[in-house]
Amino acid sequence: MTMIRCNHLTKQYRKGDHVIRPLDDLMLEVSTGMFLALMGPSGSGKTTLLNLIAGIDQPTSGTLLIDGQDIARLSRSRLAAWRSRMVGYIFQLYNLVPVLTAYENVELPLLLHPMTRKRRHERVAEALQLVGIADRHNHYPRQLSGGQEQRVAIARAIVTEPKIIVADEPTGDLDKPSAGAVMQLLQRLNRELHSTLIVVTHDPATAHYADTTLHLEKGRLIESPGATMQVNEREQQVTR
Repeated sequence: MTMIRCNHLTKQYRKGDHVIRPLDDLMLEVSTGMFLALMGPSGSGKTTLLNLIAGIDQPTSGTLLIDGQDIARLSRSRLAAWRSRMVGYIFQLYNLVPVLTAYENVELPLLLHPMTRKRRHERVAEALQLVGIADRHNHYPRQLSGGQEQRVAIARAIVTEPKIIVADEPTGDLDKPSAGAVMQLLQRLNRELHSTLIVVTHDPATAHYADTTLHLEKGRLIESPGATMQVNEREQQVTR
């Protein structure tokens, strides 16, 4: 089943007299539950594509269907409601609120959803437990290591039980052991939660955890951009 379908997706904007085209006639399908890594040089369109999928930006032309929904046709208010329900975003620099505890940072997205305080507490506790940071729930970001901050950020992204999780260079600010631990965690959550996971990275070691790796260059896929995505050797071994 297809979760994400990009048909002739183009994003462009003007910078002075020049037209900048981060994405150019992109064709892409991503299956439900897939763990996809997107690689490519700076300026290749990776983050632009991530932001379009997350509903943060809008395409210039083409169509982007998420779970069958053409999100470009949604009003601003409906898009905000869709995004809070469908997408969890993990940032490279965590984007935690420094004056809030780990618990309060994870709780933030749930404040947009109609639920009781008890249910919010249960969801936050479950998310913190899943990422192995429950014992730091009362700590502020400044009291956490980089790896712990990223775990809190991951908990915040999954607490709404989104169908899609997107991560922009989630290990870019971490040392090698912490980066490996974060990617193992994301891999496990992808399998346990069955959310579609898309990670943008420059690091081949990070991409290795994904089921599939695709490469962008100048706004176009340069490997296997066809409708059916092929799994890599690691996934084939898992399924044997």
